[in-house]
Amino acid sequence: MGGMSADNIHGLVLALSSSIFIGSSFIIKKKGLMNAGATGIRAGSGGYSYLKEPWWWAGMVSMIIGEVANFAAYAYAPAILVTPLGALSMIISAVLAHYFLDERLHIFGVIGCALCLVGSTTIVLHAPQEIQVKSVKEIWFFATAPGFLVYACIVLIVVGILIYRYVPLYGGTHLVIYVGICSLMGSLTVMCVKAVGIAMKLSFSGSNQFIYFQTWFFTVLLFGFILLQLNYLNKALDTFNTAVISPVYYVMFTSLTILASMIMFKNWDHQNASQIITELSGFVTIFSGTFLLHKTKDMATPTTESPKLSTSSTRSRNESATRLEL
Repeated sequence: MGGMSADNIHGLVLALSSSIFIGSSFIIKKKGLMNAGATGIRAGSGGYSYLKEPWWWAGMVSMIIGEVANFAAYAYAPAILVTPLGALSMIISAVLAHYFLDERLHIFGVIGCALCLVGSTTIVLHAPQEIQVKSVKEIWFFATAPGFLVYACIVLIVVGILIYRYVPLYGGTHLVIYVGICSLMGSLTVMCVKAVGIAMKLSFSGSNQFIYFQTWFFTVLLFGFILLQLNYLNKALDTFNTAVISPVYYVMFTSLTILASMIMFKNWDHQNASQIITELSGFVTIFSGTFLLHKTKDMATPTTESPKLSTSSTRSRNESATRLEL
């Protein structure tokens, strides 16, 4: 670490701390959701009894601390150093879930996590650098460009369709519905975070950015997007295995955020063929890992049940399937 600057070391420490707090928050919040579900209406069924659970609020505090640390890390170190370290949060979540929530991840699920991690890291490390912006008005200019407006409209339309059409039908059985909503909105949230962050940084340095309506517009959008994400992230945590949610959310969120950043800041103008091919390879790796995670999330660990019991269980499942078909 001798070749690293002091700022990079500070950014690295903050990024590592962020991963620990965010990864832990998934487990703590799910503990609160489980307690709330045992005494009231589960979040996955539309209930909000988790708001009375101290564990859930502890998880929220942990997540906020992690997000603040992550935001601060970007002020010290470049994105190429900070962003890949976010993958550590999903590893921490999987390990803690194994010990504290008794959630088991199949060996192929572990391989899927590794593929997701490698693919996402490949994309982040080879993604072009963002254009440096120095005022909220510059971000407003980028955000109102035709290309990004089209992307934002597509995201909002897709999220609306998912919420009103597919959540009632498949929300409880298909992980991608809840996580897709969080990830799509997350890509827009990051753009708002950048705008508000620049406004705060410039304001602290003496150039007040809160006199412009653009700053307040981005701030209102930021809080609205965050609340929407939290709502559906709670539903996902209450319904599916934490060890599966973390990597899938990381993959989708990272990919969509990079896509939104490329569209908004037109980073692709400075890419060469080698970078593009490397990024495409990263996407293929991510998709392979996601496929493994989805296909193995319900695989049971080997048990010692007797052949007679297994036969009886199989017959029972077949009879249930027959009744459903009828």
